Amino acid sequence: MPLFNMHYDRPGPGVNPDTPRKKGAARFIEVLGRDVSSFWLASFLAVVSALPFALGVWFSVETHAILPMLVAGVLGGMIAAPQLCGLQDTILRSLRDEPGYWWVTYRRAWKRNAKASLLPGALGGVLLATQIFSALHLSTTQSSLMPVALLVGGILLAGLAQYIFAQVALLDMSFGGIVKNAVFLFLGYLPRTLLGVVWQLLYWGAVALFWPISSFVVIIAGFWLPSLLSLMAIYPALDKSFHIEETIKKMREKDLQEP
Repeated sequence: MPLFNMHYDRPGPGVNPDTPRKKGAARFIEVLGRDVSSFWLASFLAVVSALPFALGVWFSVETHAILPMLVAGVLGGMIAAPQLCGLQDTILRSLRDEPGYWWVTYRRAWKRNAKASLLPGALGGVLLATQIFSALHLSTTQSSLMPVALLVGGILLAGLAQYIFAQVALLDMSFGGIVKNAVFLFLGYLPRTLLGVVWQLLYWGAVALFWPISSFVVIIAGFWLPSLLSLMAIYPALDKSFHIEETIKKMREKDLQEP
């Protein structure tokens, strides 16, 4: 499942290891200019795989039926989860400037992470579907606390999900351990957590507000743009907590020394 159980492809573009990394907008432009095609391809697969979830939730909202919403959340989340982890893996490789060809590494990561991503996908899918269903069924007679509760729930879900799916792509760990780590990371690096959440809420809020005009944005930016911004915000926390690049450097040196 994890990247820590992998071998590395020697060919492919890279950067001088002694070159200091750019930060902020400069870093965003750097990785985007280098890997945007990989981001888009991985995102396209994720968007296509999310269609069952989107159609199922739309049907449940139109029919005001809870059962289709639950089915769409569980099954739709499970269908989309492996591709979402594949996108996370693609972006994380770019953020650590790892060489390799996209399809080779994506396919390998997908096979490793597919099984481990199903439970997070099912739980995350049903929670997200419930929040969407509830938000679209709010009435003016309901308490004003309900929108606040939905907003807080959305922040918690988005904040934990960004850590959970990143860990699925990075670690070989039980789901319980991943959730525990996600909670500690959420609270321990709260400013970075909230920055990652803000990027997600701004993106999807704008898409929802201007839909269907914004449909072309989903085609172009899909899931990769909010995922990239979110992971750029939390990657220093992940690296500090799990020593990602230090571990990878040691594995790469060992791999290169093998005959």
